[in-house]
Amino acid sequence: MSKLKLRSFKPEMMDNPDVDRKLLQRNLEELDLLNRYFGGHAVTLEGVKRLVDKKRVYSIADLGCGGGDTLKYIAQWARKNSLKLRFMGIDINLHAIQYLKRNCIGFPEISGIVMNYEEYVKRVDPADIYLCSLFCHHLDNAKLLELFRALKRARVGFVINDLQRSAIAYYSAWLFTRIMGGSKLSKNDGPLSVQRAFKKNELEQLLKESGINNYDIRRKWAFRYRIIVRNNSGFN
Repeated sequence: MSKLKLRSFKPEMMDNPDVDRKLLQRNLEELDLLNRYFGGHAVTLEGVKRLVDKKRVYSIADLGCGGGDTLKYIAQWARKNSLKLRFMGIDINLHAIQYLKRNCIGFPEISGIVMNYEEYVKRVDPADIYLCSLFCHHLDNAKLLELFRALKRARVGFVINDLQRSAIAYYSAWLFTRIMGGSKLSKNDGPLSVQRAFKKNELEQLLKESGINNYDIRRKWAFRYRIIVRNNSGFN
């Protein structure tokens, strides 16, 4: 398909700061179900497991956190395994952070802040671990280069979990959002997210240009790429 040959930079409805609150909330709920049942949260958690141990407390910052579902999923795992993790969700959308705070009641280790991710990574003390779960495809290549360079400030490392761009992924997203009675937002943004997504060589080129040479990139179930970078000491 010619429209999948190169990344699309058409804006998603979710990225509109004036997106309807109820429509956004429904979409966040849909994304959580999708990530739980198709393993998206597990892909991010797999990366976190490679970067933490039980010897210390870790701070984890999720850029473009949406409703905080990824953080909640990891927090549940951390509690079961006696790990001490503190979480911060960062999103520029006020409605997303309000939803996160309702969604994560009972998890005092999870906080949320309304803030542009660029300001956060530049002005706030570095986190031990940064997460970018289904966030990178929202950015153009120039912004991604800036982000990757900023993520090198992490005291331990970072995890990226994002979509593969392919015809199969595109038509799967188009069909799934309709069969499952998805919202207007998910029907638009699901297939468009795939058009904005990546080929492996594109991600590798962006990492190289940002000065990151030690990384682990893997294809994962349900059309994902998972990248783990361990800063300073290199990746093991």
